[in-house]
Amino acid sequence: MAALPSSLSSALPSASRPSLHFHSFPFKGNVSNLRSNNLKFTLVKLHLTGFRERHSRIVANEAAPASAAGVVPISDPRFRLDNLGPQPGSRKKTKRKGRGISAGQGKSCGFGMRGQKSRSGPGVRKGFEGGQMPLYRRIPKLRGIAGGMHAGLPKYVPVNLKDIEVAGFKEGEEVSLESLKEKGLINPSGRERMLPLKILGDGEISTKLLVKARAFSRSAKGKLEAAGCSLTVLPGRRKWVKPSVAKNLARAEEYFAKKRTAAAATEMT
Repeated sequence: MAALPSSLSSALPSASRPSLHFHSFPFKGNVSNLRSNNLKFTLVKLHLTGFRERHSRIVANEAAPASAAGVVPISDPRFRLDNLGPQPGSRKKTKRKGRGISAGQGKSCGFGMRGQKSRSGPGVRKGFEGGQMPLYRRIPKLRGIAGGMHAGLPKYVPVNLKDIEVAGFKEGEEVSLESLKEKGLINPSGRERMLPLKILGDGEISTKLLVKARAFSRSAKGKLEAAGCSLTVLPGRRKWVKPSVAKNLARAEEYFAKKRTAAAATEMT
């Protein structure tokens, strides 16, 4: 090994000059470095995103302080929030049906020889049975709201006499849809907000009230009249009809009114 130049050796101080050791054997280094060191490795998870699916690989990296490298050791690489997925082999890709002998699936590739299902195009819709009466039309239908019809929907907001008695109405007060809402007896929502009031006869009443409703049950009407209440039947919303039909109905009403008047006049004579 060549010696240092005189200029370089003179520029360096004596304390900082490197000590050069020349050994007789070819190994150049310190023997203490040959002792076995316990190398620590940290598991680092790399996500390699492919064209179709996502693969997870575990790579061993040389140990480094967690605070410096910012890597959190992974205890179990399977159950992590960023590695959730179906079990291997539980999902299978759909088979791509070929079009000819070059696909390696046979001449007809599983479509069969002839028929609508072997042709190109959308095929047959769901539920089609070749023209015969399909199953969804052969089975019996449920009536009312269970079958999706409007026949089973409520037509009134029902209130019983016992609820009116408990509400604390004073004598001479009016019982209507608005007053019942103010008392908190009813709280219609949705479609029920458009429904009229109907009084039912469950319970008793002892106060004379002015009751206004669209309909009364037979028992409720008898109990209210026995208690001295005055009943007012509110008119319902008239169904819309065509102007020509409304004109014919008016003419028919006028005709039958004249007949009733003539019949009453004949009876008096």
